[in-house]
Amino acid sequence: MDLINFRVGQKTISLKILDILLTERYEGNLTSLPNGNPSFLGVKDYMGTPTPIFDLGIILNSQSSYDINNALVELLRAREDEHRSWLQALEKSVVHGHDFDKARDPKQCEFGQWFYNFKTENDDLKAILSRFEEPHNRLHALADTLLSLCADDKKQKALSMLDKEKATTFLKLMRLFESAREQISLDHKPIIVFTTQDGHKPHIGLLVDQVEDNMHCEESEIKSLSEITNIGFEIDPQTKKMMQGLIKRGDTHTVLIDPSAIFRPEHLQGYEPEETESYGLF
Repeated sequence: MDLINFRVGQKTISLKILDILLTERYEGNLTSLPNGNPSFLGVKDYMGTPTPIFDLGIILNSQSSYDINNALVELLRAREDEHRSWLQALEKSVVHGHDFDKARDPKQCEFGQWFYNFKTENDDLKAILSRFEEPHNRLHALADTLLSLCADDKKQKALSMLDKEKATTFLKLMRLFESAREQISLDHKPIIVFTTQDGHKPHIGLLVDQVEDNMHCEESEIKSLSEITNIGFEIDPQTKKMMQGLIKRGDTHTVLIDPSAIFRPEHLQGYEPEETESYGLF
């Protein structure tokens, strides 16, 4: 069987290529309908067929990728602000002799604790984060250096070094925080995968983060659902119904899903069709 792989958060899911009608960039132009399913985003009229759209991130991760990314952006903004406060506190210690009680070990500040435990599949974000360690370590090492100079009555030398590091190391770190936030925001360009049951009409649309690749898979390669729980999936009834099995390729796993298990006709009660533009990506 031929499959297309899609990225949803940190997970990879697979759809049979015969179940896919087309994909379209998600622009948020859906018709909302009241319902109790948090993963149901609304309806889009495609080729005269009202098509319900579901957020696969909410189904698989209990949170949309949009919200996850926003939370990460805000976390980085908070860590950036903390380092601004850290440097201000160090400057007060050098200039006025105030006690300095901020973290000197770069692995002990809140950013350091997050940084050394954070993992991402986003190669562009990985590249930016790989540049953090040097200026971050250098900034934290500045505290011991400057306070030692002050203790040796070399305050002027400490102030000169502080000015230099503010214009180089600190500025570099701030720009990296900004670049990381921009990368997270710009990189998220979700798409709707329109699925089909008959090969002609759309059945439902699934919101995913990106298209990964395609692959061929034999039926014998699809493992049971019990193996999915062993790699971190907490399966609720809706999710379990749509999962057909686990496919392992090397060190990676992908979950084969059946999109027809999600749809319930009552989602479209009271829907009035409207014309929207669409385009396929493959």
